[in-house]
Amino acid sequence: MKAAIWAGVNEVAVEEVDEPQLLNDHDVILKISKTVTCGSDLHLIGGYIPAMRAGDVLGHEFTGTVVERGKAVTKVQVGDRVVVPSFIACGHCWYCSQELYSLCDNGNPNPGITEGLWGQSPGGCFGYSHAMGGFAGSHAEYMRVPYADVGCFVVPDAVSDTRALFASDSVTTGWTGAHLGGTKPGDVVAVWGAGAVGQMAARAAILLGAEQVVVIDRLPERLAQVRQHIGAEAVDYSTTDVVAELRERTGGRGPDVCIEAVGMEAHSTGIQGAFDQVKQQLRLQTDRPSAVREAIRACRKGGSVFVLGVFAGPVDKFPLGAAMNKGLTVRGAQQHGQRYVPEILAHMESGALTTEHLATHTMPLSQAAEGYRIFKEKEDGCVRTVFEPGG
Repeated sequence: MKAAIWAGVNEVAVEEVDEPQLLNDHDVILKISKTVTCGSDLHLIGGYIPAMRAGDVLGHEFTGTVVERGKAVTKVQVGDRVVVPSFIACGHCWYCSQELYSLCDNGNPNPGITEGLWGQSPGGCFGYSHAMGGFAGSHAEYMRVPYADVGCFVVPDAVSDTRALFASDSVTTGWTGAHLGGTKPGDVVAVWGAGAVGQMAARAAILLGAEQVVVIDRLPERLAQVRQHIGAEAVDYSTTDVVAELRERTGGRGPDVCIEAVGMEAHSTGIQGAFDQVKQQLRLQTDRPSAVREAIRACRKGGSVFVLGVFAGPVDKFPLGAAMNKGLTVRGAQQHGQRYVPEILAHMESGALTTEHLATHTMPLSQAAEGYRIFKEKEDGCVRTVFEPGG
């Protein structure tokens, strides 16, 4: 079958790979209908995430149809149209029992790398390096899904493939940040980043009752989507002092919840941003934390900062003094999709949550290299590139 693979730093290729097989009675095989690029994939392609190997199949956000199932699978049937969270969870360990699914003890069969990096290993993730389990990703015609009764969710008939697609990762990640960040009715929430995850974090905050939601970015087409499709306010950080702007919009106090949805390749203005970029390009640091720094500065005293963007290693000039002396709660997580997907699909079915506008570009899987180039360079207003393996 054809698949989009990692062929080397800054190289994506489409090649023939072996078709997936059932390896466990709890597996299913999906025929992929749609799969989409993600900003965190760019960290892989750029060589910032360790343990990628030439030939690894990319992709972790997808919808598909069950074409084969293991004999122990009971929740889904052959022919079901499903969406699957990007993180793999067994459903039975202590972390899964606490609904912390991306921290599953059994989802990552290769925990040694991340234990060395971070002290403990999170769960596995589709198409996200051998550090995260070495699972083949979704940029392919078919893929294997382990723990299918835990991870596969049948898509309601009224929800299109394109809308459901983003429940796999972008919406669930955004929902994780808004919910675990402590968003309450009446709160003011600020979100750094107007990509798919940032927009979905903002929409989740609105659905959770936030009174005011502000999204910070610099790309006009993304800020326009925030206003038109999300119903949030938008701030262009390249034209204003963000911290001062947020204080002005909140009566001098600052946002109650600040959500960082940018990650390790954040852009910023000023000398600190240039310094971060030079250090990263020279491989003196893996991550550019400028958006995290700004979120900590902007957050009100006693507020909450939630880190949703993907980071890999130590960061420079982390404002620990501000976090401590302002009494902030600082949290982070990969998405706990199995916890949130049923609620998300219900909102999608009702029309309260739409995602079709994020799919700005659609093309066949055979054009994956070009699709990633457009996505990385943000050409033609690209927010996400959707691949159709059957196209």
